[in-house]
Amino acid sequence: MSKILNYLRKKIKQLFDGIRNEKIKENLLQAIPFWAASLITGMVAILYAKVFSYAEGITSLIFQYKAWLIFILSPVCFIGSWWIVRKFAPYSRGSGIPQVMAAIELGSPKTDSTINKLLSIPIIIVKVISSTIFVIGGGVIGREGPTIQIAGSIFRKINEILPDWWPKNSKRNMIMSGAAAGLAAAFNAPLGGIMFAIEELAETHMGSFKTSVLSGVIIAGLLAQSLSGPYLYLGYPAVNNLSHYALLDVALVAVIAGLLGSGMSKIIVRVFKWKAKFKFTYQSVFYLLICSLILASLAFFINVSVLGSGKQLLTVSLFTANKYSIWYMPLLRIAGPILSFTTGASGGIFAPGLSAGGSIGSVLSGWMGLSSTDTNLMILSGMVAFLTGITRTPFTSAILVLEMTDGHSLILQLMMAGILANLVSMFVDKNSLYHYLKNDYLNELHVEENSEELIPFNAVIKET
Repeated sequence: MSKILNYLRKKIKQLFDGIRNEKIKENLLQAIPFWAASLITGMVAILYAKVFSYAEGITSLIFQYKAWLIFILSPVCFIGSWWIVRKFAPYSRGSGIPQVMAAIELGSPKTDSTINKLLSIPIIIVKVISSTIFVIGGGVIGREGPTIQIAGSIFRKINEILPDWWPKNSKRNMIMSGAAAGLAAAFNAPLGGIMFAIEELAETHMGSFKTSVLSGVIIAGLLAQSLSGPYLYLGYPAVNNLSHYALLDVALVAVIAGLLGSGMSKIIVRVFKWKAKFKFTYQSVFYLLICSLILASLAFFINVSVLGSGKQLLTVSLFTANKYSIWYMPLLRIAGPILSFTTGASGGIFAPGLSAGGSIGSVLSGWMGLSSTDTNLMILSGMVAFLTGITRTPFTSAILVLEMTDGHSLILQLMMAGILANLVSMFVDKNSLYHYLKNDYLNELHVEENSEELIPFNAVIKET
């Protein structure tokens, strides 16, 4: 492998030595790593999506064959997924977005070894394996957050293997661009990827890295489309002929879903704080057993829809006559991420958050006797609001849902839902779930490295 890399470096150097205009040569050389990493990200994202989908299918088949097997399958997969993370890559646990945020904040040459714990090739491998096993066991997780950490790792690795003579890109810019490209490829939502970089990852203006983000998002998105077709994450729900009071319905679901999303996040944060007091491994294993058995019991005795990412639940509500979810479905879809996300295995919370919000909109629509198209608007608005309650990124949430469903005519309603949800979420907690988890990772790394002080983002921005 090293011989191939050296050969390619030599040929590229010979090629670019022939370019006389130094500015053009430097710009091209700086762009190539972004292009290469974006192509790889697109391919990996599509393969990961297929593996994840097959894993959810396995769970469904096993449950249909012998439903009681879930009481064996779930504990085994929960413990196996957690053990793989703990043994091989502890910082691959959970979503992956807080790890990327922490890596960006630590983005300076002095912290390379620390960032390597957050973004690396082992992280990619463990992330995919752990989350796949976890979802086979019925874990209520998504692949979107993990895809972002995977993409950040790919972009960082490409930047690392460049020869010394190659013009260097900012490490922070590479990670940000990778995260944006990862989200774009995971959801087939290029605008969402760009907005995610602006709203969630960037604490300064976009000027210094706008080109890299845009190119990364475009290339990864185009490759994902070429491999899977111009698909929509969900489809084309009917949203025509809305009633005159539809905005009032949007406001109602936005307030309720926003409060519940932020409330779920607060519970997750408190569980993590409680688990931090565990001193022995058996305590973590016991917690995994309890969570897996509770989730299996909910699936076996109440409703199997509690398992998995929840995408199928959204598809049924949006595209079939069964538009109204049963009253307790939002409770199940909120309980599932709490039981799964707090275990310490790999898995994201984007998709479960969207399904929880959609189920809230579906239930409220049934209670209010809304029409089919008004119900679809309520479901989409609930998705935006609940995700906003978790992430506090109203515009990213709105644009993601817009791109998932080609709902461009609803852009104002969805943005209104996101803004309202963001406002009411402040009453529950002023910070997002990712904010707390990012700080936890920074503190954990601080202890491991035994350093006096971690370099904050603003202190090193001039270096890059």
